Amino acid sequence: MGTVESWLSSVPDGPMYVILAIVIGMESMGIPVPGEIALVSAALLAVSGHADIFWVAVAATLGAIIGDSIGYAIGRRGGRSFLERMGRRFPRHLGPPQIASAERTFQRWGVAAIFFGRFVALLRILAGPLAGALRVPYPKFLAANAAGGAVWATGTALLVYYVGKAAETWLSRFSWVALAVAVVGGVVTTLVLRHRAHRRFQAVADQLAHTRAAGDDANDADAVGVDADPSRSGAVGPPGPTT
Repeated sequence: MGTVESWLSSVPDGPMYVILAIVIGMESMGIPVPGEIALVSAALLAVSGHADIFWVAVAATLGAIIGDSIGYAIGRRGGRSFLERMGRRFPRHLGPPQIASAERTFQRWGVAAIFFGRFVALLRILAGPLAGALRVPYPKFLAANAAGGAVWATGTALLVYYVGKAAETWLSRFSWVALAVAVVGGVVTTLVLRHRAHRRFQAVADQLAHTRAAGDDANDADAVGVDADPSRSGAVGPPGPTT
């Protein structure tokens, strides 16, 4: 998403809205392009002041509605053969398992699947062509498509925008708090480490002093023992009795 955002930020505002509408329209037509990522990226650009969130929502809504309508027309004209050709071209996104799953959803929920399908990646791509291939009446499709596209595009854009604004404000305040906490934490950590190092050094010094004192005491005891032992002092005792 960062790549899409940086690319959109290099485009002037007017063309950027047109590109956003085209990308979302292509996704709605049945081509697996990152429409939702483009919408989120454009909303984030509005947070930083590089775009107007109102026009982001308008462009995304128009792209979703027009793209779905074009996809409906293509699906109605091409039928299932069109879906099969798209499946062969994009087997990962529009293969037989994905199309079968979308068909089951349409059969179970009917027109409601068009509205709520706007919020599901797979149905967002397949809703238009599949509704056309299944011969859903266009007035019903258009009503559900327009409502779903408007709610999805506007809701996603505003949600990302206001969450981004709140996060930006919170992070700007948090930066000073984080700096203060980091400084205090660093000072406290330094003092604790210095105190522990001093205690350890003192303990080692006391142990060395104790060991040295013990060694001196042992040497003194050995010296006293040598002086008190006649056999080690070289003195000769009186001779024993002779027979």
